[in-house]
Amino acid sequence: LPMNVQSFASGHTPPYEQISFDRQELGAILGVYGRFVAAGIWRDYGISCLKTRAVFSMFRRAAENPDYRIEKIPALRNKQGLYALFGPDGQVLRRGTTLRGVMAPLERKLLRALD
Repeated sequence: LPMNVQSFASGHTPPYEQISFDRQELGAILGVYGRFVAAGIWRDYGISCLKTRAVFSMFRRAAENPDYRIEKIPALRNKQGLYALFGPDGQVLRRGTTLRGVMAPLERKLLRALD
């Protein structure tokens, strides 16, 4: 076998699929994140690509719990919506099928912060 091909016949299980944000989704999220950074509200972010979900977390400071998390959960696509926005205490603030719709509360929060 070539060096970069693995044989799974020997009992090894293939690596699991990871859920991730695509380029368009990341562009939309980073657009909102960047405006919060420019306003001096957020200073750090984290991205996790897991087996069941992708998570984008926004932090006021890196050592704290995230202020907000945007999660992409494909298993909920046909039930509650592909995307979810979670608050600082883990509460679900919004679920939906479009990323823009789920991020709407963040947009409103930013407008209030700038006023």
